[in-house]
Amino acid sequence: MFEFLVENHSLYTLFKLHWVIFFLIVSSLYRKKVVQSPLYSVTKNQTYYFMIAIILLLLLKATPFDVIATQYLFSAHTLQLSLTYFVVIPLLILSFPTNFWRQYIWNHRTKFALNILAHPWLTLITFNGLLTLYFIPAVFNVVHMNFFLSFIVQIILFINAIFMWWVMINPVPEIKGLDYLLRALYIFLASLALFPIGFFYVIIQHAYFPMYLPIEGAIIPALTLIYDQQAAGGILKITQLASYSFALLLILMKWGKLEEAKEGQVEEENIRYVRGVVIHLDKKKR
Repeated sequence: MFEFLVENHSLYTLFKLHWVIFFLIVSSLYRKKVVQSPLYSVTKNQTYYFMIAIILLLLLKATPFDVIATQYLFSAHTLQLSLTYFVVIPLLILSFPTNFWRQYIWNHRTKFALNILAHPWLTLITFNGLLTLYFIPAVFNVVHMNFFLSFIVQIILFINAIFMWWVMINPVPEIKGLDYLLRALYIFLASLALFPIGFFYVIIQHAYFPMYLPIEGAIIPALTLIYDQQAAGGILKITQLASYSFALLLILMKWGKLEEAKEGQVEEENIRYVRGVVIHLDKKKR
């Protein structure tokens, strides 16, 4: 497979130096402006999240995998997008401390725009709707006829994915978001949203992408166009469900710890003292 790629592509095409330079610059800025800054307290886990995200992006965009995903295999392209939207983005959000987001979001003009663009139910519809629309064969074929259009569409999906994960993670507590129960419901609904398009590719028995027909079997001889499409459907759902399940587990664990900390404690706002006697007030009767 690698010999085939070397014969048909230049080394610069296979190993994109500009992406390597870009990610090195981003990593250097993260270390100098965030990790080493006295303004922020960055944990080891956050630095690990950032390193994993950058390494994944390097593998997806700066190696021969990008050529395979762009020109040869629909399943590889689906894996590239799935890892970016469902793994890399949440890791990048988690890799920055709360004070960083608070400084640039909460005390900034973008707070108003973020409250609109990251509205929970709006992001649920826009990201999953746009991604489903992107994977519809007729739309996918038109988009990939033009490199610039494909790039713009993927940037739009990337931005909407950030907003969706912002709702799930809620990195700035001051910005009013969903409570734990609604966030769990949000994740459940989001996991169902891509089920139709994923199931469609798993069960279809017709090749829908003529752009891949001339190079069918060039990378993996046994992988026909139909098998490639079916693999793409499985990859999309498995990656999405795995990331959402992990996010749901973390949310439930955090919720459980919060409830456990509250157990046995009485909220001060519901206490009144009358001549040395403690009176507990019912919120509904106040």
